[in-house]
Amino acid sequence: MKIRKIVCIGAGYVGGTTMAVIADKCPDIKMVVLDINPRRIAEWNSDALPVFEPGLKEIIARCRGRNLFYEDAHPEAIPDADMVFFSVNTPTKEFGEGAGMASDLQYNEQSARFILPHLKDGAIIVEKSTVPVQTAEAISRILHHNNDGRHFPVLSNPEFLAEGTAIQDLEDPDRVLIGCEENEAGRAAARALAEIYRRWVPEERIIFSNVWSAELSKLTANAFLAQRISSINAMTALCEVTNASVTEISQAIGMDSRIGSKFLEAGVGFGGSCFRKDILNLSYICQQQGLPEEAAYWKSVVGMNDYQINRFTRNVIDRQFNTVTGKKLAVFGFAFKPGTNDTRDSPARYVCLKLLEERAHLAITDPEALENAQRDLQGLTGKVEFEPDPYKAAAGAHAIVLITHWDAYRKLDYRRIFATMEKPASFFDGRNWIDPHTLHEIGFHVYPIGKSPLLPD
Repeated sequence: MKIRKIVCIGAGYVGGTTMAVIADKCPDIKMVVLDINPRRIAEWNSDALPVFEPGLKEIIARCRGRNLFYEDAHPEAIPDADMVFFSVNTPTKEFGEGAGMASDLQYNEQSARFILPHLKDGAIIVEKSTVPVQTAEAISRILHHNNDGRHFPVLSNPEFLAEGTAIQDLEDPDRVLIGCEENEAGRAAARALAEIYRRWVPEERIIFSNVWSAELSKLTANAFLAQRISSINAMTALCEVTNASVTEISQAIGMDSRIGSKFLEAGVGFGGSCFRKDILNLSYICQQQGLPEEAAYWKSVVGMNDYQINRFTRNVIDRQFNTVTGKKLAVFGFAFKPGTNDTRDSPARYVCLKLLEERAHLAITDPEALENAQRDLQGLTGKVEFEPDPYKAAAGAHAIVLITHWDAYRKLDYRRIFATMEKPASFFDGRNWIDPHTLHEIGFHVYPIGKSPLLPD
């Protein structure tokens, strides 16, 4: 099957970036990205993109208006589409059965019903959103319920993007996974999607599975990565009370070829749009399938993350003589990780909310995420300011609370910063990002994660 036009439902982080890279690699294919949010579409069509990713702006400049189009959702885009990607939001349910754990799939169903009247026979549906196992089967039932003779193969092609490196992950992926229905139409559809990726992805990195395995692979990947973070974070409190160093432990175990070094950096906790949501969804699926032990195991990964965030925040308060009321605290970083402006489920939000409850005065700084930080904390009581300049944020502060490990924070003049702060000046390093001995020599009270504090003699 020759693919000439692809329509993507959903102009969020995944849809917007994935379609841009495909458009860049396949200039002969027309890409149309639809969304019901007119503001988001306007941002994709402006210089102020809704997503910050290194390299994305340059790709958009090359492709937008050529073979890449971001448009308000309209049915006229559907009839000549050879392939339709679903990249809609799948948040955690906030109501009813499974609230707080299960995925809310209403947008997937709405998308299927939106495109159904306009699809041409044989159009390929590609499930790109992170969804529970057997969602593709549900989409297929919706699309084929009227038995009008049309048939639409449904594929699962999960994304494996890390924010901050999404363009690199798309251009040089570890693997492209395509799950298809186990019939000739499904296999032919999988081959058609694979032909697109073969334009730039080596053959050996394109792998095939059934639909259900592909869906579950995405949840499993995120669960394993988050599990590693929670595992090393579970060692930090013990390290702090025994004078061990979690950094040295991470280095030692990471050199074991059976373990590897990635995702073994201790910190204040993981965040982002995927880990918590996907692990709770996986736990809920296990629970619904009558597997309570498995459900409890995966839920404990999130429980450890919550504990780590709370422990870090409690330490800030305790080390400030058990009160932060009226004290200025400079919060360095609000994005959930460097390289992105995404603040969804950021540990910084939970830390800031708790500190505001304790009536601290917060000065929040971040190179890319200040606008989203303002949105996340909008309407809350308490004294909070948003300052792009970290030097100004730290001036007059009793402590610096580093939560996001931006490279820019390693290049700051901490002697200059120390001179402008209230004394004793404390530095709570939630990522072990700044050399603690350098800070200690300057005069800071230094509190790293998973290491003994360094206090002036």
